[in-house]
This record gives sequence, C-alpha cells and structure tokens, in this order.
Amino acid sequence: MTADDVQAHAGALARRALALPELAEARTVAAYVSVGSEPGTLALLDALRARGVRVLLPALLPDNDLAWGVYRGPDSLLPAEHGGGRMTLLEPAGERLRPRAVTEADAVLLPGLSVDARGMRLGRGGGSYDRVLARLERARVRPALVVLLYDWEVVDRVPQEPHDRPVDAVVTPSGVRRFGRPSSEA
Repeated sequence: MTADDVQAHAGALARRALALPELAEARTVAAYVSVGSEPGTLALLDALRARGVRVLLPALLPDNDLAWGVYRGPDSLLPAEHGGGRMTLLEPAGERLRPRAVTEADAVLLPGLSVDARGMRLGRGGGSYDRVLARLERARVRPALVVLLYDWEVVDRVPQEPHDRPVDAVVTPSGVRRFGRPSSEA
C-alpha cells in the first residue's frame, strides 16, 4: 500500500472507531501508534485526545512487556529502536507508567495481523499484547477490546493458542464487526 492509501484508510478507520459507544463513553483508552503499512492510528489518537480522553500508548520493555505513557500529541512521540535496531517504534515521551496502567483503560485498541469470525486475534508473535490481555484478566477488569484492521485482514479462522482471548470488535475502514462477550461477563 502507498502512503496515500494508508492515509485514506486511516481517516475512514478513525471515523468508524470514534462512532463506537465504547470509545464515545471512554475516559481512558489504551491504544498504539501504527507502524509501516498497519492501519493508521494517529488521526484516531488525536480525535480521542481532542474529546478529552486520556490516551495511553505503549513503550516496549526489553522483556517484550509494555509500559505506558500518556499521549500528548504527535510532537510527544519519540522513535525508539528495539531488537538491536531491527524495529523502530514511536513511543510516548515523558513519564513511564507501569505495565498495570492498562488496567485503568475503559477500552483497549489492539494491533493485529488479522481477526477471525470468532473474534480471535492473530498478533505478530512477540506476546506483548497477550501479556496485556492476561494482565487485564488477572486484575478482573474488562475494558472493551477492539482491533483496528483493513477489511481483507478479517478472515474465517486464525491459529489459536490456549492463552489467546477473543476481542469484542474489529473496526475496518468499511465497518464494525462485533463478537459476543462470554455470558458470565454480561
């Protein structure tokens, strides 16, 4: 995809995501800054911040866990090299909050490679967001879990490991698909 394609999809994705009741009512949202050809998130981050939402962004720790920082606008993002320079991520400048800060979120926006018809998310394999989901479960909090993808990344089935947890919704530039929460949490 070209940079123009990513930008065009980012605007549509932001509009769809901002219409979600889970984000409209959220006071704190844990999100991420997209990289490469991932669906763009900056427009969404800025719109949430303009609404007065506290937006938490991850900072990758050496053990692949995630610390968090408050997003204060595009100028507050700094490039951080990881994996011996193989990967550069934009991370929030300023105070680092502990990994458990994510438990304060009303909604968590998760990156992914794809989501299937069951709501199972396929990540990049580093386990960072698996740790986030496990942390939320241990804390007995249940923020809305939303994945941002392109339309073609919603597939019939992805591989599933025993620790994987379904998400509540996937937002694509053309729409929203919801998945049911377990009845014990209704």
